[in-house]
Amino acid sequence: MKLEESLNISLKAVDREIENMVKYDRDLPRSSQLAKSIVELVRSGGKRVRPLMVIVGSRFGPDPDQKKVWRLAAAAEFIHAASLIHDDIIDDSTMRRGQKAMHIKLGVSGALHVGNYMSARVIELISVYSAEREKFVYDLSSLATTKLCLGEYQQLSHLYDYDVTIPEYLEKSKNKTAQLMATCLQIGAKAGGADAETAQLLYSFGEKLGMSFQIRDDVLDFTQSSEKLGKPAGSDLRSGQVTLPVLYALQDEALAPSIRAVTADIPAAEVDAVVAAIQASGALEQTEELSRRYLREAQDIINRLSQYPAHRDLQALLVYFGGREK
Repeated sequence: MKLEESLNISLKAVDREIENMVKYDRDLPRSSQLAKSIVELVRSGGKRVRPLMVIVGSRFGPDPDQKKVWRLAAAAEFIHAASLIHDDIIDDSTMRRGQKAMHIKLGVSGALHVGNYMSARVIELISVYSAEREKFVYDLSSLATTKLCLGEYQQLSHLYDYDVTIPEYLEKSKNKTAQLMATCLQIGAKAGGADAETAQLLYSFGEKLGMSFQIRDDVLDFTQSSEKLGKPAGSDLRSGQVTLPVLYALQDEALAPSIRAVTADIPAAEVDAVVAAIQASGALEQTEELSRRYLREAQDIINRLSQYPAHRDLQALLVYFGGREK
């Protein structure tokens, strides 16, 4: 069963709400290249995990305002989609969801304009809900965006940096991936009127899921086939990203020198040999174990929220994240 089916949420309704953010933006002509690019990005697909999390979070409140919740859910995807545009530029990725990446179609400057517009405009589009008693809206529109940018900067500043520490890697992953997921659950809970303790527990749950998600993603970069990845295995390492499997492999004194020799100019065949060596080491198993630890901690939070019927939705999220293909 698909995640949205398990949660009883219509993805078509989510997509419609996202497109409405463009449709009803009076300052953005619908015939403009900017509007068309945003709609095209929305229609290119995606699991919509973050808006789903906003809606799930709202189910922990006594009386959620559905109009508000769905607008916040759409805003969450808006922020995430904008971050993907920036990610593809930073990573020099040419494809996104089976289509040409935005910067390939529009050029880097054009893609940056779209991404920057989406990141900034979302603050105004949801400002209607940011009254004095609802300052939590800014957690999504401003603070979450700031953390995403910080995570991207941390990633850029450590390219080919084999002295980066595991705590630094985890901090980057929290900013770049986990924090937005956590905020989506929390802001949904607050929009639904949930108490502060429940909203904080949901934030912690989302953060742990997000950390597990990012760590598993780093493993998939080494374990999935080139056909599924759409790029060679170990592409993160080839582009200078020192992920957790690499950090664990660097602890092997025999393997470390060959890893440290990987630079932007190294021949592809030599990188292939390093990738194979990492795959054959115990680094991937160590990485998987940390991912599972985050999932176990997330399960503990579900147990603490078992008095809410919506805890079953958290379980569905946990199963989805824990069952991602290895």
